[in-house]
Amino acid sequence: MTGAALLVSSDEQLLTRAIAGNRECMDELFRRYRLIAYRVAFRLLSNEADALDAVQEAFVKALTHLPSFEGRSSFKTWLLRVVSNASLDLGRQRGRREAVSMDALGQKNREDLEPLFIDEPGKGLERTDLRKVLQGALAKLPPAQRQTFVLHAEAELSYREVAEVLGISIGTVMSRLYYARQKLRAHLQYWTKPL
Repeated sequence: MTGAALLVSSDEQLLTRAIAGNRECMDELFRRYRLIAYRVAFRLLSNEADALDAVQEAFVKALTHLPSFEGRSSFKTWLLRVVSNASLDLGRQRGRREAVSMDALGQKNREDLEPLFIDEPGKGLERTDLRKVLQGALAKLPPAQRQTFVLHAEAELSYREVAEVLGISIGTVMSRLYYARQKLRAHLQYWTKPL
């Protein structure tokens, strides 16, 4: 299969070929979702090294269990469930660490995480500070609320998809998001007040 054909193939087509042993198709599936997987893991763990470890562990688990994927959800939601669970497991094993400074990530990775379009030099500093504050606020949420919020806000999953990933009802997703937003709003109120 050519590179161009891989790019236009659907997840389902790639998955069928990957399960049959096509390594290129498997690589393309993971290439499509590696950045979002990292972003979810980073937001859940607040630590670059731990996020990379969690994504690596999740991809190994997903690869190992790929033949047993039943297709009851999309590949993306299934993979993000594996990433999310691996992240929370790793977080419990290693204990929560303080948030890593976004400056330590380097310019290339920072652009991948959150693109910056800076019109004024001072705004770059404000956005960096705001990212640090947001990461700190996320770290203060209870794990279930943080996981739900990150999957919805960062991975851009619908309520239904978040419910599938977490194995909970849509009502529980809505409740967790409501309380997470309330806590984040309270924590970030200084940054949201007009000057």
